[in-house]
Amino acid sequence: MNITLDKNDEQLTGLLTVHLTEADYTPTVDKQIKEYTKRAQVKGFRPGMVPVGMVRKMYGKGILAEEINKMLGKAVDSYIKENNVKLLGEPLPVPSDVNFDTAKEFSFQFELGLLPDFALPADGKLEVERHQVSLDDDTLAQTNEQIARQYGETTNPEVSEAGDYLFGKFKKADEEGEGRTVLLPISKVTGDSAPFIGKNAGDVVTFDLQAAFSNDAASISNFSGLSKAEAADAKGDYVLSVEKVNRTAAPEMNQELFDKVFGPETVASQEEFDAKVRETIQSNYDRESDGALNNSIVEKLVNTVEIKIPTEFFKKWLVRANDGKLTPEKVEEHYTDYEKELKWSMIRNKVVEEAGLKVSNDEIMDRTLDKIMGQFNMPNMPDEMRESMRSYADSYLKQENGKNYVSEYEAILAEKVLENLRGKVVVTEKPVTAEEFRTLHS
Repeated sequence: MNITLDKNDEQLTGLLTVHLTEADYTPTVDKQIKEYTKRAQVKGFRPGMVPVGMVRKMYGKGILAEEINKMLGKAVDSYIKENNVKLLGEPLPVPSDVNFDTAKEFSFQFELGLLPDFALPADGKLEVERHQVSLDDDTLAQTNEQIARQYGETTNPEVSEAGDYLFGKFKKADEEGEGRTVLLPISKVTGDSAPFIGKNAGDVVTFDLQAAFSNDAASISNFSGLSKAEAADAKGDYVLSVEKVNRTAAPEMNQELFDKVFGPETVASQEEFDAKVRETIQSNYDRESDGALNNSIVEKLVNTVEIKIPTEFFKKWLVRANDGKLTPEKVEEHYTDYEKELKWSMIRNKVVEEAGLKVSNDEIMDRTLDKIMGQFNMPNMPDEMRESMRSYADSYLKQENGKNYVSEYEAILAEKVLENLRGKVVVTEKPVTAEEFRTLHS
């Protein structure tokens, strides 16, 4: 057996050629033919007594093809590992006409996509921005409104007033169909709210959408379900077919409400309640800001680190690897996204390699137990109970042939990679309001 690799460094591709002689495959093929004779069933012969020559004539070509295919797989894998060839995807067999009836020697070729080496930026060379969200009165008011709607007493009066909500179907005035279901807060109408007051179930309100909300796409989007882009383009008259009026009486600020919102005995006064609301909102925004920071780090690295990609091979491999689910046209259409994913995967793997990042079984088990306890709303589960849940967690991780285990492993490793990268980039804090943050990340 002879294996050669012809590299094209400019295109980052390679052509791997495997040449087999008769001496390479004959011993294995002969052995398999003898095994076939032991179990072949041919009319006129007792089991195990079929002549070897007859088995060779009947099954020899299929056995030859099967054994050569096995040899090729092992030979290619071994060559790649022994020579430390870094591949993009898998080798792609080059189509060829093989005559197993007459040929004694065979040559098979495989296209390879070669991954280049590259360097990560030096520590402190990249700068990313993190948004430090400050809460504004409007955001706090919106949260308190949500609490009031969720925990207050809701009634359905016959006639709407300024603080009510109109539930019904919403659509463009000349649009066919019944429209989409919405809940319109009359208090959010910043234009003329008179058309929405004094309405009953069954009434139809026609109004200029942009005028009603002072051309504020965010406000239109919040109640209508339209994207901000769609909301900005929503011009002209719209209609709201009122199905019912909703009115919510604000709940009393007492211990019963405090316990419903934050759990028993977490807060004991309105001052503590207000502080806890603010703390919870801030914590949510901080978490979202950290997520946005991670995305910025990924984007910055993908766009900054110079990595040459074997483009044509990558496109071909995407089509073959997805077995009919991706056409060449689709690959071309979304190629930029595929290349970004590939680059990030390479960067992530390099961080893992250089930093020696690992994930232990104990880390995976602890993370799984935390998730289970969270589902049971018991974040402070006693150690004895936590230990008793280990068998349940172990069973979960083994489901679907270990798919859940791999998923948890990948999640923890991804967190470690980003944590490592956060220590290498310069993070600058940029103060923004909650409204500005929502606009930037919507």
